[in-house]
Amino acid sequence: MIRVAARECVSPEFIRDGVARGSIVIPANIRHLAGSGGREPGTKSEVRRESSEVAAACARSLAAAASHPPHLTSHFAPAGHPSAKPHAALWVNQTVAQRRAWLDDPNYCRGERAPRRLDPCGIGRSITTKINANQGASPVSSGTQQEIEKLRYAILYGADTVMDLSTGGDLDACRQAIIDNSPVPVGTVPIYAMIAGPAAARGGGATTVPLSRGDYRGVEALDVSASLPSPDPSVEGRGVKSRRIEELTHDDILKTIEHQARQGVDYFTIHAGILREHLPLIRGRITGLVSRGGSLIARYMIHTGRQNPFYELFDEISAIMREYDVTYSLGDGVRPGCLADASDPAQVAELHVLAELVHRAREAGVQVMVEGPGHIPLNEVAWNMEHQRLVCDDAPFYVLGPLVTDVFPGYDHITSAIGAAEAARAGAAMLCYVTPKEHVGLPRAEDVKAGCIAYRIAAHAGDIARGIRAARDWDDDLSRARAALNWPRHFELAFDGETARALHDEDLPVDTDFCAMCGHDWCSMRISKEIEEFASGKHAEFVPERTAAQSPGVSEAGRKLLAEREANAAAERAAAGGQ
Repeated sequence: MIRVAARECVSPEFIRDGVARGSIVIPANIRHLAGSGGREPGTKSEVRRESSEVAAACARSLAAAASHPPHLTSHFAPAGHPSAKPHAALWVNQTVAQRRAWLDDPNYCRGERAPRRLDPCGIGRSITTKINANQGASPVSSGTQQEIEKLRYAILYGADTVMDLSTGGDLDACRQAIIDNSPVPVGTVPIYAMIAGPAAARGGGATTVPLSRGDYRGVEALDVSASLPSPDPSVEGRGVKSRRIEELTHDDILKTIEHQARQGVDYFTIHAGILREHLPLIRGRITGLVSRGGSLIARYMIHTGRQNPFYELFDEISAIMREYDVTYSLGDGVRPGCLADASDPAQVAELHVLAELVHRAREAGVQVMVEGPGHIPLNEVAWNMEHQRLVCDDAPFYVLGPLVTDVFPGYDHITSAIGAAEAARAGAAMLCYVTPKEHVGLPRAEDVKAGCIAYRIAAHAGDIARGIRAARDWDDDLSRARAALNWPRHFELAFDGETARALHDEDLPVDTDFCAMCGHDWCSMRISKEIEEFASGKHAEFVPERTAAQSPGVSEAGRKLLAEREANAAAERAAAGGQ
């Protein structure tokens, strides 16, 4: 907890108390934390001894935090990076060149001495808002190498956790590669691997399941579309055959969850809150069920007439998760998929079941957070955050967006970031990013970048509004650099200084004490300096400077440009006077 505390600029006791209350979780599988990857584990004492090495190395970072400004110590370099020190500042203050070098270095998150080592983070509303980046191969697109590239982009642009949502290709190999290469917590949705083996890469049909059973109180149909592989007994995945969801057994569920826990997955999305009793409440929705996991479980319940198997097996699943220190992310299988379905009885009913499961998980000694809705009108976002907090006893809330309008496909990283900022302000602990490809396709690396940046904006804006310690210090430092027209410092402090510099240089490729928006004579920052001089009492002899040579942001090329400009202006004035 020392490293997490140092990143958050709080005491270890503060983090420890939050974890004890359940208001903060630290997703950290002992296998991932110790760098064991997918090997066969040694004894539990050996694994924990390896884990203690991380804690010992991190003890030095707490002392180092005192020597850096707060915003520079909010995050630290992954312990395994070849050039990292235990106290090395990682976050947005590092230069663009350093960040780009990390992207180009295939070993940037591992290093030779500490392979596959996790750098834990805390998730809770009393500390900085975290963001998650979803990735994963589909039956029709991407593969393991592409997913590793997405992982690198996600970490480079600020993801605090990632989730592998693969439904196609070699799921097991892809998952292991992501864990092996990730210094941040990795989450999965185990139900995908329970039904999709290698055969999923060859595709499967989308299925709409009619409700024909008599015990659903008049519900006539339920859209539970999901891409499922056709059963193929000759093809096996890792531990399970490719199958339809209704063929799933309790043994399959427990074996898959234990296998992924042994691989090092840090948190599982488990859709244990959707029950048979909720299915009639779906009637009348515009979009029905949009959660892939929720729709699969609904199909299971419809075809078998049984209760949600994850709800029935919750205690057995908890025992496995406790053994490996895996965290619950209780999935919202009934989440709304459009504004019209937001905050409806189905969503609220499931939330109350999730609240019950929060208490059961805590009693079993398992950390737990709760997932939240994806499409919510802006005026309902705060109510959703506050209601979840009250019902679920302050368990960290992990929300998808939410999107606050449905009519901008292709721009949903923006529509959702608006809702995400409001959610963070109102107490959401982690925001699941949305990319421009949401609702239209599978995101690629550049889409991952766009989604991460949009959500870092939302998370940071929420932290400022909540008064999180040191959150605004970063903004104030950049504002001082901007007021001083100190371009190098301005771009150094910018989250994505590379993009900011490129946009600046399109119009003015040298550093002067003005920008191309206003030019020299119209620059409000320069005029503000003159006003400050005037107000200081020196106005009687004050003469505004005609050159920008005093600005710390002016480069040598800029000085020459300004000198030439001043000489030309003087010549023009002289010529005008001669006439």
